[in-house]
Amino acid sequence: MAYQDKVLTCRDCGAEFVFTAGEQAFYAEKGFSNEPSRCYDCRQRHKQQRAGRSATRHMYEAVCAACGAPTQVPFQPGARPVYCRGCMAANRYASRR
Repeated sequence: MAYQDKVLTCRDCGAEFVFTAGEQAFYAEKGFSNEPSRCYDCRQRHKQQRAGRSATRHMYEAVCAACGAPTQVPFQPGARPVYCRGCMAANRYASRR
């Protein structure tokens, strides 16, 4: 089935947002029958409220143990090595081989 981008209106803030063809294909693949009723920002805010968290998440500065690049992590770095996204993905891929 060929999907086309749709313009929808957010039920929380009233802003228009695009429900892309790719998102529609993803929804169909997952078996979701309803279109999203909130824009991305309101959806994220709603998820955080349901989880009981505040709207902002505190991030900690760290240095990647593999490449030395500065990165941010959602936990207080300790004695264990911390990796940036790229090195973490590479380590995960290498461990699956």
